[in-house]
Amino acid sequence: MRRYLFLSGVAALFVAEIIALIVFACVTTETRQDAVAVNEVAQTVAVDFADMRNHKNKTSLDYTVIDADGNVIYRTRSGLSETLTEAIAHRDTIIDAEVNGETVGKIIIYNTSSSAAVARRRAVIIFIAAAVVAQLGLCAAYFYYVRRTIVKPFYGLKGFAERVAGGNLDIPLEMDRQNVFGAFTESFDLMRSERKKARIAEARANASKKELVAKLSHDIKTPIASIKAVAEVGAAQSSDDRDCERYARITEKADLVNTLVTNLFTATLEELDKLTVSPADIDSADLVALIQNADYKRRATLPEIPSVMVVADKLRLQQVFDNVFANSYKYADTPVSLTAELRDGRLNIAAEDEGGGVAAEELPRLKEKFMRGGNCAGIDGAGLGLYISDRFMTEMHGALIIENGDRGLRVTVSLATSGANLRNN
Repeated sequence: MRRYLFLSGVAALFVAEIIALIVFACVTTETRQDAVAVNEVAQTVAVDFADMRNHKNKTSLDYTVIDADGNVIYRTRSGLSETLTEAIAHRDTIIDAEVNGETVGKIIIYNTSSSAAVARRRAVIIFIAAAVVAQLGLCAAYFYYVRRTIVKPFYGLKGFAERVAGGNLDIPLEMDRQNVFGAFTESFDLMRSERKKARIAEARANASKKELVAKLSHDIKTPIASIKAVAEVGAAQSSDDRDCERYARITEKADLVNTLVTNLFTATLEELDKLTVSPADIDSADLVALIQNADYKRRATLPEIPSVMVVADKLRLQQVFDNVFANSYKYADTPVSLTAELRDGRLNIAAEDEGGGVAAEELPRLKEKFMRGGNCAGIDGAGLGLYISDRFMTEMHGALIIENGDRGLRVTVSLATSGANLRNN
């Protein structure tokens, strides 16, 4: 509404200025004197010229009478032109004063229209100047209004957005529904309030998750400890070497599971990146035991592994192999073909099942958190195994390569050999 009033005021002043300029242009000083009155002045001056002291003005005109020498011998009032030069400049009417046909002086009849024109011009100029000043005042007022209602609130919104982006959700946005950003102001502050509520809810959910994780950790580790204890007792009481070997394997697996539970269940799903990886030089011969421990169904035939030193964390590499075999048996449930080759400073150990693989569009996403393939329907899982394995391999300067092979899904564990150019992570 204020904007429309301002525009209307400026438009009205502009029109008034145009009209004033037209009036100014049309004002003229060329006004004819009353011929009858002029003739009467000439006749009465001719009669009284010899004694102008007794002359009386019988017309409505103002005039000055000068003799042949230019001396003023009569004037109706002061302020009139007294010389021919002044008369010409003022555009007065000049006629001869004649007595008996002889010119004895001049009669200067004052041009009243000239003074009126000057006054009108002055009035027009004053009006235009006042209109311009009024326009400037309106513009200044409008700019102040724009700054107060648009510019200042805009910078307020900018500062608020920067605070929210920086994580500060405690300071509310000052609301003024009178300015043009009133509705936006309310919406922005509502967004801040909702984000703050979401953050509080997230914090509470994380706290509950950690509490649940701690409980699950205790519940899982308790039976693991019992299994380990029974295996140790069985090994101590058994005299059969094969039984003792089996008990030792059970004890080893119990220790491994206990370690993994300690790591995994102390970290929430959002804190998986905090799991430490400590790569070191290990003999490739040690990989045999890791693969055998992971192949719990004994469906894979160990290939001949080249004898080299590789960079790895045994605990994390065991997890990687465990996830590779677990996924293969869970989703394909077929024999697993193993190959090992040394290429370009890396030891590549590939495991390929016979399950037909996965859709090509799913391959790039299998290592994402919570991602599961289309063949997982009805099968339990969180979609974290390959995600965690890929991160472990990256931390060990290696790589986890997933692709479709000739018969099924092929997962390659690529390990950097000791002395190779390692990528800093």
